[in-house]
Amino acid sequence: MKWTVRIVRSLLGLLLLFASITFFLKLITPPPAVGAMKAFNEGLMASRYLLPTAKVVELVCGLAFLSGRFVPLATVLIAPIAINILGIHLFLAPEGLPMAIFVVLATVFLAWHHRESYRPLFKA
Repeated sequence: MKWTVRIVRSLLGLLLLFASITFFLKLITPPPAVGAMKAFNEGLMASRYLLPTAKVVELVCGLAFLSGRFVPLATVLIAPIAINILGIHLFLAPEGLPMAIFVVLATVFLAWHHRESYRPLFKA
């Protein structure tokens, strides 16, 4: 189980790090969006802060997952982003659905593995 956690944590960390670095350094030009995805992207870009904030969180969480430090905190921080990634790919861009499912399942797996860290949060 120890190796499984390390592998999942590392793969998720590499994916998040790759996504954030390519966004900030503009290493990959994404294909032009069409339809509802285009309107969604335009809304994100119009906000001017939402997408960069999400990418900073992805960068920090990716580094945390790769280093193995603050993993329970990183899992909590990345959970809403993972859910939104899944929602985007479920409803707007189904071609990215396999990767979105991996992100959500990896996040849930890491949260389950570190569930003892969250126990104090649920005490009255």
